[in-house]
This record gives sequence, structure tokens and C-alpha cells, in this order.
Amino acid sequence: MALRKIVTQGEPCLNKVCRPVTEFNSRLHALLDDMQETLADANGAGLAAPQVGVLRRICIVMDEYSGEYLELVNPEIIAQSGEQTGLEGCLSVPGKWGIVTRPNVVRVRAQDRDGNWFEAEGEGMNARCFCHEIEHLDGHLYVEHIDHFLSEDELREYLEREEAEAAAAAGEGE
Repeated sequence: MALRKIVTQGEPCLNKVCRPVTEFNSRLHALLDDMQETLADANGAGLAAPQVGVLRRICIVMDEYSGEYLELVNPEIIAQSGEQTGLEGCLSVPGKWGIVTRPNVVRVRAQDRDGNWFEAEGEGMNARCFCHEIEHLDGHLYVEHIDHFLSEDELREYLEREEAEAAAAAGEGE
């Protein structure tokens, strides 16, 4: 396994549509392993192949509940419902944050590293990650959904408000 360089906004590979994976072999397995190591090192929630300069329909999402990595090869969103609006950032747009509205529940169909088809459903952060990473595979970045990047003050206020709401919700459950 090896760490891969994460490319940043402005690199042409981030704006290209990725090709489907057709060969499920040791090269694919090595790429998935490298992406997993790179994502863990960057402390991110998800990573798509174009973010490491590979124009293939591959992404990895960390399950917020189990902490496990979910590998998605040739993923597609097959169902979505609800709505959530929240903070979003990207390893390819370092140090920048924006507010993005996404579906609250997302179901994807994808292949695993051996080519077997499966479906996975995510809610909240997992749903947000599915949408964010799959958009990368079509050459899009989350910045297309925001009206502005948050300033440091706006980010701090947002995080404080979220923390206070979480604490209030936890207090209600007692």
C-alpha cells in the first residue's frame, strides 16, 4: 500500500467524467488499498479516484457508524429521499467549507473489488458522502452547490450552533 497525492481544485482530472471499471484485478485492488490508506492519512470521510488522478468510477466512503470503509466500484444512486442541509468540505478543496443541501437518505448500487454487485443505503453523513463522492466521478465538486465559502467566523459560529443543538438534543433524551 502507498499514500497517493490528493489533487486540488484546478487540476483538470477533477472536471472529467470517469470511465467505468471493467477489469477487477490486482491493479484495482492495489488502487483501492492505496485510496483507503490515503483517506485514513488525510482524516477524510470519502475519496474518489479522480482525487488521486485516476479517471475511473471508484470511490471509498467511511461509514460514520461502523468506522469501516465501503468500497464502491461503478456506483450509481438508485434512490434518494428527504433533505438535509449542512457543512461540507473536500480534500481537493483544502481549508474551505460551504453549506450544501443533499438528500437525507441515499441508496447506491455498486460493485465490490471483485466485481460482485451490491446495494448500500446511507443516511445523514453517509448519504452526503455517497452524493459527494459520486459527483466527483462525473467531474463535479461540491463548490458548484454553494453560494460562498464560509469565513472563519461563519465556520466557528456554525460549529458552535451545531454543538449547542447536539447538546440540547442529548439533554432532552435524559
